[in-house]
Amino acid sequence: MRTVHLGTLAAAGALLLATVPAIGVSGGDSGGGEGSGAEWTSPHGAADEASYSRLAQITPANVRKLGLAWSLDLPDEVALEATPLAVDGTLYFSGGYAEVYAVDAVTGKLRWKFDPKTWERRPDRFTFGANRGVAYEDGRIFVAEMDGRVDALDARTGKLLWSADSIPNEPRYQFNNSTGAPRTMNGKVIIGGAGADAGGRGFVTAFDARTGKQLWRFFTVPGSPEDNKGDAALEAAARTWNGEYWKSGTGGTVWNGMTFDAEADRIYIGVGNAGPYDPERRSPGGGDNLYTSSIVALDASTGKYVWHYQENPRDAWDYKATPNIVMARLTIDGKPRKVLMHAPTNGFFYVLDRETGKLVNTPGKTTFINWASGIDFATGRPIENPDIRYENGRTEIWPGTIGGHNFQAMSYSPQTGLVYIPIHQVGALFSRNLADQTDDAVNIMGLVVKPLVKQPGDGKATLVAWNPVTQQEAWKVTHDTVWNGGTLATAGGLVFQGTAMGRFNAYDARSGKELWHFDAGLGIIAAPMSYSIKGKQYVSILVGWGGTSAAMSSVLDVGWKYGAQTRRLLTFALGGKARLPKEPGRDMQVYALDDPELAISEADVAAGKQLSLACMSCHGAGFRGAGAPGPDLRESGIALKLDTFAQMLREGRMEKGMPQFKWLSDDQIRQLHAYLRARAREVLGLRQAAAPATDAPAAKLERPVTY
Repeated sequence: MRTVHLGTLAAAGALLLATVPAIGVSGGDSGGGEGSGAEWTSPHGAADEASYSRLAQITPANVRKLGLAWSLDLPDEVALEATPLAVDGTLYFSGGYAEVYAVDAVTGKLRWKFDPKTWERRPDRFTFGANRGVAYEDGRIFVAEMDGRVDALDARTGKLLWSADSIPNEPRYQFNNSTGAPRTMNGKVIIGGAGADAGGRGFVTAFDARTGKQLWRFFTVPGSPEDNKGDAALEAAARTWNGEYWKSGTGGTVWNGMTFDAEADRIYIGVGNAGPYDPERRSPGGGDNLYTSSIVALDASTGKYVWHYQENPRDAWDYKATPNIVMARLTIDGKPRKVLMHAPTNGFFYVLDRETGKLVNTPGKTTFINWASGIDFATGRPIENPDIRYENGRTEIWPGTIGGHNFQAMSYSPQTGLVYIPIHQVGALFSRNLADQTDDAVNIMGLVVKPLVKQPGDGKATLVAWNPVTQQEAWKVTHDTVWNGGTLATAGGLVFQGTAMGRFNAYDARSGKELWHFDAGLGIIAAPMSYSIKGKQYVSILVGWGGTSAAMSSVLDVGWKYGAQTRRLLTFALGGKARLPKEPGRDMQVYALDDPELAISEADVAAGKQLSLACMSCHGAGFRGAGAPGPDLRESGIALKLDTFAQMLREGRMEKGMPQFKWLSDDQIRQLHAYLRARAREVLGLRQAAAPATDAPAAKLERPVTY
């Protein structure tokens, strides 16, 4: 079900449209002006990161004639989160493990493919596949690998030109990896990383785009006193931390949002959540913990700190400033302002002066929020509600860990003056009590985190059209499930978005009315893009459900079975007549397997439950696969028997995305297997008798074990 709601100020908002000038954008598109023109040269279109196309051939009047021009099967892929680039008649995009594809933009024919084979180079950093795109400048394609490597490729041939490490090969950076798209900025390429959830320290690194030489590095959080000495930005940040925080972990990684302002020669970076989540564990006794959950402005030439705005002081809820940061010019209170627009995971919408980092109006709420009543305009700080940092041991917070708005791109149309935001609504329980770790919860560095569906609208999502001048909703479309794709706005008056249910939709940008849809045959989490060749406009999108969906599988499972549907690049044009082959649809049934001869103990099941966190990223909390990026192990024949299960864990299947777990002992593998088998029996409705965890023959117990 998709319902459209017009905001009460929609009419007033329409009157404002004529007063909103076009965005001023420097760089990123050869056509000049706001957004992207015939080419799409940046992960979000152009340097403004607005996911806006100036192309207007496809309109509300003719969008019903939009059809599939061509498709490209990607059989080796699972989760696809990137948005393709379009340069000189070629589309460039990355797969889940940072493979780079170059495809003819008219025919869909593969021109070349680059495989970084990260699993061969750094198997210790190998994890579930997630990559959000590539960058382009001066005939080069740049991609970041999960091991922190940045590769520069010849755009014409795919030949590797240089490779550089952006993550130091030191034990303290063992949890850092790269999943985001690099950005280019006047002969430099910049990349951040991920790993904050495990306490990894955040930073961004700039390289010379021609040679790969490291030019500068900025740490988003302080290190030890020795690390900070002489660096004014780090010394200032360190004063907002307590204890030996550099030993417990800090977080603050930069894995997505980065916006280059050529006019000011600045790069604005969106800093991620603090880690560990529990602030008393990482910084006992208080402190804002800068620069986590912040937008930070840096001098693009030197990497020196310019200003920051912290959206969540002393983050305790996995709130992050990593969604895309849109650069624009708005008229507010009768004055033209150079601004940054941002919808982070915390649920508020921010408009900042990009010269100073100060608020230009009071942020509005894009979804249900209970952690704060608002944002104080004078101080810029949130007006927090009491007892939100689990002071009493546990608390329930909205939005939960996935947002609000996450990495799926929002878009901004200077034509309508509206921002189009993919919003998710799911709450989260945060608890210091391990008894709260049910099968749909995870233990993150000693803190139990569990998705909650309790409030009206929970478990659903909205496409929200937001007026950044009035800080009001103009209209919204409600989707039945969360974790839908990013958006594309066009000068033709349309907004495109893919959904978790596998529909690719086009809406009227002014009213939210659905005008067209296409059955993509698989859930979509990526954002679309548009380009033009010889006067013909195309719209392309990657179709590949997965990614973070596995970690919150209890609310994000919509029935896409692992490997059942083909991942694809779909490209549309007016008059397109191509068709997709018929494939299996969604299937919510779990085809669990059981070995009736196997007896398992309560102790092993409990221990295996704690160990299963190592499997969660690929196979879901409680082994509930949610379709990707790994199979539901309750259905796996390999995981049915302990010997084959142990062999798979030891050897892995690296080239297919399955890492090696050589660090697990025999006892730990047995415990993990016991928990998996208990989860399968739960699905089958079996009341399994348990045996004590000894080497003696299993003894039947009369009372059933519940899991």
